[in-house]
Amino acid sequence: MSNLSRRQVLIFFAGSAGAAVLGDKIFNNTTSIADAQTTQKLSFSPVRLPHPLSTYQQQKSFLPTGIGQGKILKASTDAKLSSYNVIDDVVVPPEYERYVIISWGDRVFPNKDDYFGYNCDYTGFVPLGRTDDIGYLWVNHEYVSYPFSDLLISDDSDLQGFPTTFASVIGWALPSTRNIEAEGEFLYNQGGSIVRVSRRNPKKRFMVVSGDAKNRRLHGLSGLAINSQRNDEYKNVTSWGDRSHQKGDQNYLIGTGPAATQVFNLSADGLGNKIIGTAYNCSGGTTPWGTILSAEENYQGSVQEAVKPNGTQIDYIEDSAGKTFGLVGEKYGWIVEVDLANPNFRPRKHTCLGRFRHENVALRVAAGKPLIAYMGDDKRGGHTWKFVSSGVVFQPTSKSNSNLWENGTLYVARYNPPNNQAGVKQGTGEWIPLLLVTPTNPIPPSVISSVEFAALGEAQGDGLLPLPKRNGIAEQTEDGGIFKCDRTNEITALPDYQNKKLSDFYSSQGAVLADAFLAANLIGGTPTARPEDLEVHPTTKEVFISYTDGAPGSDGYPDSRIFQVAKLNTDVNATQQSGGLYKIIEDSTDGTGLTFHWERFAQGGEKGSIDGDGFANVDNLVFDNKGNVWGVTDMSTDTHNGFSTGAAATPNTIDHSAVGNVSNLTGVFGNNWLFYIPTSGAHAGKVVPFAQGPVRCEMTGPTFIGDTLILSVQHPGEDCPINDGTILSRKIEMLNLNGTLFEQTRTVPRGSSWPSNISTQDGGKNQSQGVPRPSVIAVSPKNSTGSFI
Repeated sequence: MSNLSRRQVLIFFAGSAGAAVLGDKIFNNTTSIADAQTTQKLSFSPVRLPHPLSTYQQQKSFLPTGIGQGKILKASTDAKLSSYNVIDDVVVPPEYERYVIISWGDRVFPNKDDYFGYNCDYTGFVPLGRTDDIGYLWVNHEYVSYPFSDLLISDDSDLQGFPTTFASVIGWALPSTRNIEAEGEFLYNQGGSIVRVSRRNPKKRFMVVSGDAKNRRLHGLSGLAINSQRNDEYKNVTSWGDRSHQKGDQNYLIGTGPAATQVFNLSADGLGNKIIGTAYNCSGGTTPWGTILSAEENYQGSVQEAVKPNGTQIDYIEDSAGKTFGLVGEKYGWIVEVDLANPNFRPRKHTCLGRFRHENVALRVAAGKPLIAYMGDDKRGGHTWKFVSSGVVFQPTSKSNSNLWENGTLYVARYNPPNNQAGVKQGTGEWIPLLLVTPTNPIPPSVISSVEFAALGEAQGDGLLPLPKRNGIAEQTEDGGIFKCDRTNEITALPDYQNKKLSDFYSSQGAVLADAFLAANLIGGTPTARPEDLEVHPTTKEVFISYTDGAPGSDGYPDSRIFQVAKLNTDVNATQQSGGLYKIIEDSTDGTGLTFHWERFAQGGEKGSIDGDGFANVDNLVFDNKGNVWGVTDMSTDTHNGFSTGAAATPNTIDHSAVGNVSNLTGVFGNNWLFYIPTSGAHAGKVVPFAQGPVRCEMTGPTFIGDTLILSVQHPGEDCPINDGTILSRKIEMLNLNGTLFEQTRTVPRGSSWPSNISTQDGGKNQSQGVPRPSVIAVSPKNSTGSFI
């Protein structure tokens, strides 16, 4: 979509060495990108999305017209479409096929009551042997959402009375009230699934080996039976129903690192280092030694996020799943390691990696060097992190490397303001260690909000910077929880937080790690724009970062000197705040140093907006075997195609002259989609649309296995009635490539029936109004040459 300049391509793919990596070749700064353009042409027809993109001026495209149907549009200087009909399907180029591997509710486990969980996210594959045609697949399950059950909506919701999906898919009905069985089933549907997959079949497609002895679930209540060891009111809370999968088991998890010994021993559950379940699992990572790292993200609604100075929760949240089952908050919000091929490996939460709203983890693993992990905290004002192990890697494929997570240092990134040279937003930075001896020096709210305040005379949330609440600090009378420091109180409050050490706020290193977000704000880490994914380039080792949304919120305020936090003037083509693609280039060759350079490569927003590169809310990233970048978008469900969620599906206001947080502008982009940035050939540096997802879905967890891309399709039809044939239509104000406005008529199904509505040969049921089911799919070329592209 974006036509990035030669200089942008060179800078972004060059790293500190000043060379652009294009496929398998390296070009120095004196070599023209044009010299490489003859080496590769696009091997597919980009999917035609609703909004105009420069790609469509130069390349034929594929316009979907129905399920599995479409037509080729020739390249045209006029890239806008006056009308667009959204299709409820995973739309891929005609040169490719897509098919379902597994869906929510599938019973492929030895225990026939067990079933595949809801809202699939990160996927990771561990081969069996030396080939990649058979192995174990891990799938995260992040959360549950309507139409799973009407217990997930409010009593006054206009979705009340519409059909839901649980009974028709699972085969029995949830209770009519939100009781222990319902809460238990919600947590069971989170966590992860392990299934054996194989393409050793006539179709050469990945299929689940049903009933494999190692197929299993790791869910939000795994190990619930250990509640019997407690001495409080939860002693008898060891199951959530009478079915076999609802009976508590002994599959508990354990912790490693400082919080395991310094915090969990103080936990109110009295279970010490034993942990019930893992849930809220978003993205993750796969290690070279064959384990999966699963990231616990949005735990804050079910278990307590706020902790005391010793790292334990301040209390249970009323009317929460945490209180129902006695799940103490300090044991959730970690990175979890799982060995897919070894059921005897007890999954563990590595507390050296910090407790926050983990999105993913990306690794640097080299023999003789420390183990390095990069991570993001997916909240508004969340941080960018690096872990460096104390020990070194002996052999990258050795299972003993798991022990390296138990000792090391967690760092938070501090971005220095950009120099804005030659139109490329870039600057320097440093890694600050989260140690008890680290000095406290929060960045003042007036500083982080200075750009928005200068432009608009006010700042969203007054530049909120959350800090730990302590008795006697900033006139507070309680220990534990959050003190809201902002522009209105920083003059009187900040001095009490400055020129101290973390040891003045926390009683142990484990407690610091259990409250990593607030501790990072204390020591001057830069609040950022929701880092949804970080990936290490396989050749240059640069760290690519998806900052998905620059708008501030109730959690915090991204530094406006670094990130676009709002639309700052009334010009219709002014820069939009819908995230961007950044990277960190370490100053040290092995990544262990304390300084780096950072650069913004692509800014979210319509292509016709200033600096906009034609996408919004970039999320998960992955590199293919040629070093090309692939990414998915994560636009908010209630803005898709310019309609709010719910049965009424009210048209959102889309006004390009508005200022501030104009999040509704993402409605121009349609459904969430998958893009490709080639690093070689005639299209090097361009953001090219590859696939579009079903109605109200998010596509997540991209993983390459040979010539196949594995994708999760999360929450199709979320917070909408199941597709009953109702079609929505409206006119949407959009930007043309030249920055002027035009209107497009957009039609879209109100809800989804995917994948029930696709053919049986591709994993559907040929039911145009069937139930939507979160699923994992495979995408592969119809005429494979051994690689995906």
